[in-house]
Amino acid sequence: MRTPSGLQALIDDGIIDAVLRPLKSGKEAAVYVVQRGDEVLCAKVYKDMAQRSFQARVQYQEGRKVRGSRAMRAMGKATKFGRKEQETAWKNTEVDALYTLHEAGVSVPRPHGYFHGVLLMELVTDDEGYSAARLGEVVLEAEQARWYHTELVRDLSEYNVLVTGQGPVIIDFPQVVSAAGNNAARDMLLRDVHNIRDSLARSAPELSDTHYGEEMWALYEQGELSAGSELSGQFIFAEGDADVAAVMESIEDARQEAIIRQQGREAAEQDP
Repeated sequence: MRTPSGLQALIDDGIIDAVLRPLKSGKEAAVYVVQRGDEVLCAKVYKDMAQRSFQARVQYQEGRKVRGSRAMRAMGKATKFGRKEQETAWKNTEVDALYTLHEAGVSVPRPHGYFHGVLLMELVTDDEGYSAARLGEVVLEAEQARWYHTELVRDLSEYNVLVTGQGPVIIDFPQVVSAAGNNAARDMLLRDVHNIRDSLARSAPELSDTHYGEEMWALYEQGELSAGSELSGQFIFAEGDADVAAVMESIEDARQEAIIRQQGREAAEQDP
């Protein structure tokens, strides 16, 4: 096939040998099956800024760390330089998350490098060697659904999970957020865990009565959540009215502390 413009630099540099076929195309990126020596990999080519909406990503970017106060200010003002920095930060977040998760033993595609803005990674296949189907495209037995739920309760969306004979594989990570720095982190965690629960409950109805997302967030708030935490799916919901004034006061205190820290960093950068 004709080499897509986003992959030509990798061909020219000898990083890949050929582009075999397109795999999928979404709002954020297009993915291709490529050849590198004897390996068949997939290459994720991010789409240009002009083709994508930054507004849809605002909630995910809150709380993410950006190198340099100049870049942070430019991103806040939406200048041309700021939009470029925002684009770079968005891509780097997924790359960093993929490497971190793979090193932690999470079932994700094995990364093979990041070149010219293109992420090279393992091609996930089924037992017959074909590109793996998405979770939402397959029918599971009840026992399979329970197994998948156990594996996936740490993540997320049926559209970002591929199905293989060895179990589910998680893909797509540009929506990774900071639990401590993003005010919408709890809502997004519950949404994604509930999505997986509700999808798999079609095959294993008893999963509908579990509350792993709420349990995980409660452990996180207590500083007790870790990769080895044993989860039960049971959660006791608090009764009574929330102390809204106290919550707003805590939020304002945190905001003021963040402003002071940022001012301190900027002052340090300006010192000769």
